[in-house]
Amino acid sequence: MARPGGRVKLSSVWRLFWLMRTVVDFALPQETYAPHSIRTEGHLTLGGLFPVHARGADGTPCGDLKKENGIQRLEAMMYALDQINQEELLLPNITLGARVLDTCSRDTYALEQSLTFVQALITKDTSDVRCTNGEPPVFVKPEKVVGVIGASASSVSIMVANILRLFQIPQISYASTAPELSDDRRYDFFSRVVPPDSFQAQAMVDIIRALDWTYVSTIASEGSYGEKGVEAFTQLSKEAGGICIAQSLKIPHNPKQEDYDKTIQQLLETQHSRAVIIFASEEDIRGVLNATKRANQVGHFLWIGSDSWGAKSSPIHTLEDVAVGAVTILPKRSSIKGFDEYFTALTLENNRRNVWFAEFWEENFDCRLLSASKREDTSRKCTGQERIGIDSKYEQEGKLEAAEGKTLLRYIRNTSFNGSAGTSVVFNKNGDAPGRYDLFQFQMTNSSTPEYKMVGQWVESLQLRLEELQWPDGEQEVPISVCSLPCKMGERKKKVKGMPCCWHCELCDGYQYQYDETSCRLCAYNMRPNSNRTACQPIPIVKLEWHSPWAIIPVFLAMLGIIATIFVMATFVRYNDTPIVRASGRELSYVLLTGIFLCYIITFLMIAKPDVAVCAFRRIFLGLGMCISYAALLTKTNRIYRIFEQGKQTVTAPRFISPTSQIAITSSLICVQLLGVLVWFAVDPPNTIIDYDEQKTINPKLARGVLKCDITDLQIICSLGYSILLMVTCTIYAIKTRDVPEDFNEAKPIGFTMYTTCIVWLAFIPIFFGTAQSAEKLYIQTTTLTISMNLSASVALGMLYMPKVYIIIFHPELNVQKRKRSFKAVVTAATMSSRLSQKPSERPNGEAKTELCENPAADPMSQATKKTYVSYNNLRI
Repeated sequence: MARPGGRVKLSSVWRLFWLMRTVVDFALPQETYAPHSIRTEGHLTLGGLFPVHARGADGTPCGDLKKENGIQRLEAMMYALDQINQEELLLPNITLGARVLDTCSRDTYALEQSLTFVQALITKDTSDVRCTNGEPPVFVKPEKVVGVIGASASSVSIMVANILRLFQIPQISYASTAPELSDDRRYDFFSRVVPPDSFQAQAMVDIIRALDWTYVSTIASEGSYGEKGVEAFTQLSKEAGGICIAQSLKIPHNPKQEDYDKTIQQLLETQHSRAVIIFASEEDIRGVLNATKRANQVGHFLWIGSDSWGAKSSPIHTLEDVAVGAVTILPKRSSIKGFDEYFTALTLENNRRNVWFAEFWEENFDCRLLSASKREDTSRKCTGQERIGIDSKYEQEGKLEAAEGKTLLRYIRNTSFNGSAGTSVVFNKNGDAPGRYDLFQFQMTNSSTPEYKMVGQWVESLQLRLEELQWPDGEQEVPISVCSLPCKMGERKKKVKGMPCCWHCELCDGYQYQYDETSCRLCAYNMRPNSNRTACQPIPIVKLEWHSPWAIIPVFLAMLGIIATIFVMATFVRYNDTPIVRASGRELSYVLLTGIFLCYIITFLMIAKPDVAVCAFRRIFLGLGMCISYAALLTKTNRIYRIFEQGKQTVTAPRFISPTSQIAITSSLICVQLLGVLVWFAVDPPNTIIDYDEQKTINPKLARGVLKCDITDLQIICSLGYSILLMVTCTIYAIKTRDVPEDFNEAKPIGFTMYTTCIVWLAFIPIFFGTAQSAEKLYIQTTTLTISMNLSASVALGMLYMPKVYIIIFHPELNVQKRKRSFKAVVTAATMSSRLSQKPSERPNGEAKTELCENPAADPMSQATKKTYVSYNNLRI
């Protein structure tokens, strides 16, 4: 886009004049011309528009002199005219003249000046005009301008092109790059030797992508150059994808310092957007850099400058530290052989045709020519002996080139040749030159003196030497300019609406893993996300280990119980024929001890690693040990109850109280449990499962699959249910036989055993079901179940057999045979004892309390001994 004061090449101006060899028309001298202009005679006159001065402030049309973009380009035109006029073979017998105007970098001012070019084409009605003597005046027709070179700024070229096309005057610009000027319908007489900003914008997009920047801001000077340049960049970045515009700011015409400060403050609102695309005039570039320094943000912004910045020193003079790292674009340029010698040889004496050269001389050498000089910042007088390039710095600027209008335009558009600098001159159908750019970066050199360094080029595609780039504050890596930092592994992008480059990172939580950039997915039921949540991995399988505290306690109790049970059983076997063992009911005692032993054994089956065999044994023995124990106790309590209940009515012994009958009753009760287990096996064969729900914690890292038997909590209760029924029934019989006399009181130890057992299992049920939702369910329920069974077995073992073992081992003298009594005597004694135990007021017929027990004097055993060991078990039925 129109680069206000933009820099291309001095060869561009020369190429414009090379085209003038096609001119076939002529022009006549002009009567008058603008006071601030250059006019040289020739057969054909070419107009010239150059930004000799910058835009004025506070309503002043013109400001400071522009040495490079103004004077140097202007002199390039004059040099080109001299060269063409001196070459007889180019335009035989034809010389080229010039009419050069100053645009003052302002479109409205340039429009007023350019009206000079069309004066000769405007027909004036002078019929009413008379001189003072009454004679008609004599007018000298203005000279005809056959073509115009310029302007520099796109806004100026657009304004002028709208006038020139009405008079069919071809116009060729050496610096205007606005894409708008490519519209051949609106600007059909406009051409340019520089590429349009659509190419420059594409080059910028390619640079941004090469540096992996995705979030950038833009600054534009108000007008065609800035606004259209940013518009082209925005459009191309959308088409390319992956680049978002954080802010698009515009600097108004005639900006004040606060406008620049406001621009910087707005840029800082999106701090992650460090990269700034700037399509602005030199004055606005300086204003932005100054505001950056005032805001103490030196080194924060990463500038990408258009060709209005190029490789010029004027926009960054005294602001070098702010500009370090800036990447700028400049259309390819070539040095014109001979121009350096021409320009450096110019003096005040040999260059009087340039009306602004004296002002340039003062500016260039920092001196004053006359006392009426406008320069007030120096008292040094110019001697006239100063020399360009010796007493002042000089570098060829680089944008150093038009017959009947349509004919000339046709020749211009169809022309293709190599200019004096060796570069090709060619136009497309819209009058645009091909896009060829050099890329520069403003860098600190080894001598700590910053300068522009060429780091690449763009000719239809980008060639950028990344390894040669340097960045502010000595950063080695390419700085980032992104809206959002890349999400960490295991996080998905949640895009911000309308900003595809901006997103929020959301962790794939729970059992989700990162499926792609923008989505999370749930792992399979037996999987959990890995540590970085990029995939799923199997959930670890656990079981109750032998070394776990949950297993150590029940195993320890079970081992003690097994040892105690084996010891009791061994004692009973060893003293099998002694009175105490025989009185205890040997057959049922062995059955009961077997059940107790199995209650302890189930602990090891519940902790063992589950497999089909272990699961089968669990089903069998889970309820079998308790069933055997309580079946034997129920048979005992039922026998006691029947003996004493029938004894109240008759002296005849009840049926099925013999040891064989007792074993048969107990076996039938046990068979019910075994039958239930067989049905369970048939309906649901034993198997192992891995339960992933039991320990599926909120934190997937703690999730575990539990290897266990395919037994539900309900099935466990059902398996124990029959044993619990036997236990409850036995407890009822124990309560009913609680009044049996002390001499016949094996029912009382059984009663205490059942009461305690009931308490144990009443505590077990809420613990077992209350932990069903706990992550430690496996451990708590297994431990609770095994400890409950261990306690039940230990209570029975301790209350029913330990006193007997104690007497057998430590008091063998008490383990002696007593005299036998008939069943009738036993029942009669028990009945009378029961009556005598009542209160006197409750005794029938006022019976006095008498002891029906044996006389201690007649019996070597004491009364206490009788109470303990004389029972219905002494009966020999």
